[in-house]
Amino acid sequence: MSDGREVFQYTLSNKNNISVGVINYGGIITSIVVPDRNGKFEDIALGFDTLEDYKAYSPYFGAIIGRYGNRIGNGRFTIDGTEYHVAQNNNGQHLHGGLKGFDKVYWTIEPFDSDEGAALKLTYLSPDGEEGYPGNLSVEVIYLLTDGNEFKILISATTDKKTIVNLTTHSYFNLLGNAKRDILDHQIQLFADQFVPVSSTLIPTGKLESVGNTPFDFRTPHTIGEGIDSTHEQVQLGLGYDHTWVTGDVGVKKKIAVAYEPTTGRELTVYSTEPGVQFYTGNFLNGAKGKNGVVYPKRYGFCLEPQHFPDSPNKADFPTVILKPGERFHTETVYKFSTR
Repeated sequence: MSDGREVFQYTLSNKNNISVGVINYGGIITSIVVPDRNGKFEDIALGFDTLEDYKAYSPYFGAIIGRYGNRIGNGRFTIDGTEYHVAQNNNGQHLHGGLKGFDKVYWTIEPFDSDEGAALKLTYLSPDGEEGYPGNLSVEVIYLLTDGNEFKILISATTDKKTIVNLTTHSYFNLLGNAKRDILDHQIQLFADQFVPVSSTLIPTGKLESVGNTPFDFRTPHTIGEGIDSTHEQVQLGLGYDHTWVTGDVGVKKKIAVAYEPTTGRELTVYSTEPGVQFYTGNFLNGAKGKNGVVYPKRYGFCLEPQHFPDSPNKADFPTVILKPGERFHTETVYKFSTR
């Protein structure tokens, strides 16, 4: 390792032999091994075999994303009259915390046994001014795997200066196991009546649109492939799905999504306290060679990332992402694994 830092691999497992692999670089979730309906265990998370590949190629596979998940228009935002400039690292926009976001830092990891199951506590102190953000931000992430086959992610943060925060994780799933083929036959259900339309730069327009009579209506299950090549302007802009669906009130835990793969019977149900979920269909995957030599072309994985809306600091009508001294940012996401 050129920077001299050691990388450690941790594995959470439960009584049902489900396991989740994690490394301290980026807090990356390197594997999620679950059974199909016949009891065959396979890895449903995209990733790499080596740290070098995560550093060289990774489109944020499995990583903690911060300080701001998703995009900020023109890499600018204002707090109390002070304009802050952050990296324009994605076509002139700010993406996922900048050039060295939380996906590229070393987290301190402490394993512990909770009442619910095996757990890891990850901590990182982001210094004032890191990547252009104000305030010393103290972040704690809990990864917890229960015997009820729930993988819980609890993220909290405090600051000593008024700042913005939008923290999430970025696992790419393929429920076929070991990424045998694309995800177009997966069925998705999103419990959302509205989505966040974007401009050509993938920055929100500031309005919310009804999913009704659009390819964004997943209130009942549909295959991903059904609408992914639609002529609908929003699908065209994202080269598929790369949008935030509006899931409800901040701080209220609710079921927001279900993904199902019919040939294996694997099902993933997502619960979150966040107001939105980014559903991304791997439109920019470019054929990098992943775990066990498997190549990942576009649409070989999907993400369900619970979060606040993109560009919220610049959209007064969106739920606030401001965090003040004395407050605690807190979010909980649950990925529940099952079969049918």
